[in-house]
Amino acid sequence: MNTVITQDRAGIPVRPSKPVGEVYRRYDARLESLISFRTLDIREDLERFNRWQNSPRVAFFWEEDGSLQEHRAHLETLAKDPHCLQLIGCFDGEPFGFFDVYWAKEDRIGPHCNAGLYDRGIHMLVGEEHHRGPHKVACWLPSLVHYLFQDEPRTQRIVSEPRSDNDRMINHLQNTGFDRVRDFDFPHKRAALMSLSRERFFERFPIC
Repeated sequence: MNTVITQDRAGIPVRPSKPVGEVYRRYDARLESLISFRTLDIREDLERFNRWQNSPRVAFFWEEDGSLQEHRAHLETLAKDPHCLQLIGCFDGEPFGFFDVYWAKEDRIGPHCNAGLYDRGIHMLVGEEHHRGPHKVACWLPSLVHYLFQDEPRTQRIVSEPRSDNDRMINHLQNTGFDRVRDFDFPHKRAALMSLSRERFFERFPIC
């Protein structure tokens, strides 16, 4: 793939068109389940997204609870944004979580992590209670990272910025190989900068 540089976006490469449908699938022998990711479909997923975001557990960390109309407008805005992609995670075809992946250099995290042109970031939530737990995270989190490294061979690093007091998510990220680089301040939260290199990921997960 040739790198195309735009002249009006400060040297940011032209990003590829967003995919539609399933983008990743693999069988997890430990869980005896298929883990997959597909792109979010507003018509199919709006009510589910609304229910997940209005869960007190999710709303505490995401702070994006709201009405169906507000969430529709939010997802429509994201769908038009070339710097991010919204995914639905599924176990054996059953949706369990929402994942927002983005080009880190074009995101609010960019100035805080010296992002490369092809580094990506992730926002994550598990909406279905029966799909929570470290045994499930140990499947879907490496799978999500694997998808991102496969999707763009020039991606050298994946970053994330959970709230600094979200100990559970930070532990899950560290168990997948992420380093807690430092804590820093966004206008709306104190965040932990988490970072995982391509080399370290494939050293830890050679089967992927």
